[in-house]
Amino acid sequence: MKIIGLSGNIASGKTEVANYFKDLGAKLIDADQIAREIVKRGEDAWQEITNEFGREILNSDETINRKKLGEIIFTHEEKREKLNKITHPKIMAKIKERIESYKKERVKVVIIEAALIAENGGLKNLLDYLIVVTADEETQISRIAKRDNLTREDALSRIHSQMPTSEKIKHATFVIDNSGSLAETRKQAGDVWYRINS
Repeated sequence: MKIIGLSGNIASGKTEVANYFKDLGAKLIDADQIAREIVKRGEDAWQEITNEFGREILNSDETINRKKLGEIIFTHEEKREKLNKITHPKIMAKIKERIESYKKERVKVVIIEAALIAENGGLKNLLDYLIVVTADEETQISRIAKRDNLTREDALSRIHSQMPTSEKIKHATFVIDNSGSLAETRKQAGDVWYRINS
């Protein structure tokens, strides 16, 4: 079984690429989806986050308000690190569980989609290849502003809170530039898929 990391900064379009690989037959492990699962009300991470950040980050139904939490962690590095310390080990444990179950099913290719692979040595060590999806900064800004209804400044602050794309690329086996059309992105993804599987 080949285990491939798929990474990229906010609004680079990695989900688009992940879905294309899924169409080609890969099984997908979405770290962001797992991150949502582990912070559901009543889970250990929910309790730890509430203790750390206070009940003001909760919605009226006691679920975590991701927008409020995002505003805190994207502007305070030490708070972001505290959240990562709570969530990362739990996300890693779930990813490893899913890899094991796919091994039993004799799956050929597993894609782990996660923003923080280059930054996370433990996750990087599980991989055979790392694909980094990139987009130019103006494309990222316009995608974030449209998707999350944010100002240009807020969009930039989220982009700059992450490891620069130029640094992520240093860790990559393959790079897919997603600044252009969907057809151009898919062509690059198809080439990478062929190289991985040939």
